[in-house]
Amino acid sequence: MTPVAQVTKAPTVADVEALLARPLLELVFEAAKVHREHHDPSRVQCSQLLSIKTGGCAEDCGYCSQSAHFDTPVKREPLMQVEAVLAAARAAKANGADRFCMGAAWREVKDGPEFERVLAMVREVKSLGLETCVTLGMLKDEQAAKLRDAGLDYYNHNLDTGKSHYGEIVHTRTLDDRLATLDAVRAAGIHVCSGGILGLGETQHARAELLHQLAVLDPQPESVPINALVRIEGTPLANQAPLDWTEIVRAVAAARILMPRSVVRLSAGRTEMHEAAQALCFLAGANSIFVGDELLTTPNPAPSSDAALFAKLGLLPVENRRPAAHAEGTAPAHAHGGSCGHRHG
Repeated sequence: MTPVAQVTKAPTVADVEALLARPLLELVFEAAKVHREHHDPSRVQCSQLLSIKTGGCAEDCGYCSQSAHFDTPVKREPLMQVEAVLAAARAAKANGADRFCMGAAWREVKDGPEFERVLAMVREVKSLGLETCVTLGMLKDEQAAKLRDAGLDYYNHNLDTGKSHYGEIVHTRTLDDRLATLDAVRAAGIHVCSGGILGLGETQHARAELLHQLAVLDPQPESVPINALVRIEGTPLANQAPLDWTEIVRAVAAARILMPRSVVRLSAGRTEMHEAAQALCFLAGANSIFVGDELLTTPNPAPSSDAALFAKLGLLPVENRRPAAHAEGTAPAHAHGGSCGHRHG
């Protein structure tokens, strides 16, 4: 049998597809070995996510409750004030989060008073001793530089799905638009958080395309959120068939093998996963979660249930520590990362 390590150096889409097709327990075993070579398997990074501007997004992402194109239960709310965000960040830190993520339902960042307010949020949250992350949609080089100067540690911008399936899910932007934003983030010296969503009706080939695209980014993302679709009433994907839990485990294991130093976040969809499935994901290399009752506009496991699961599995939160100082024009090597999931989780 060809060792997986031989395909992780320069994987093709076919390599990734073959990886995903391996017997599940064999795949998990291989991923667990890779995980232990690069990470402390007993530690899980914990972030909390806050929707700082909700609904009314001009994008038409078929999974998203915040799109202005769909009639969903989500109510539009304007950009929050800085002090309200700070209060939420203080509470998150008190509850054990070491990173605070702020999401705004924008198609793209626009210069002006609202962006200046977000910059103030980043500065103030960073002053609390928390790592900072935002997801604001597409942005330009100069905007990324302003976020860096404000103290931003991570920028989340998911690729959503594989290239062959992308046009079935989003029509208001292209995959190349997403990659251009990641280039701007990386050029500014901000850590990249980028992953995707499973269960959008994609084929296994499209899933392999997504993981391949993430794996060939140079450098690879510090954080890779693996989301499962949360079906939202009013969205085009509201009636999509539920994803089998083994597919989530496969994606986590493959992500760990392909991106050994990245932090892999078990993100949206955990409320529909039983404890044993989550445990297998942690064994396979997931080492980051969101804590709190809600991910932007979708439910998340209660903090008490996460604490109980961690106790059963012998897992502990990572110690609060900030990333190394950014080097101009580069993103520092940093073994633990992870950040926001997609906009509905």
